[in-house]
Amino acid sequence: MSNPQQLRYSKEHEWLSDAEGGVSTVGITEHAANALGDVVFVQLPEVGSTVTAGESCGELESTKSVSDLYSPVTGEVTEVNEDVVNDPSLVNSAPFEGGWLFKVRVTEEPAELLSADEYTAFSTGEES
Repeated sequence: MSNPQQLRYSKEHEWLSDAEGGVSTVGITEHAANALGDVVFVQLPEVGSTVTAGESCGELESTKSVSDLYSPVTGEVTEVNEDVVNDPSLVNSAPFEGGWLFKVRVTEEPAELLSADEYTAFSTGEES
């Protein structure tokens, strides 16, 4: 499994793109998608709502379980991925591309976000 180097990651298994015009894209990692199994339902935060770093802002339901979606940053949701709402399997098939979840205008970014290499070490249990 290869985590894109240009992204940052949370220990709750979400990824965050660099901000373009102050807006970042959020999704879940391939590791999380694989652990969840086949995603069959996605509940995302509403456009205009405020999300808070480390707090639940939605839900992912799979054939195995239901999992909370946590925001890696604080900010205002500017867009949700309707393609994922209509076809939740995109979370599994393209977690870093078409399976993104929402976009957020970032007002606060926690210092503890991980680089791709740090996240790989964390998610594989090789963290020192």
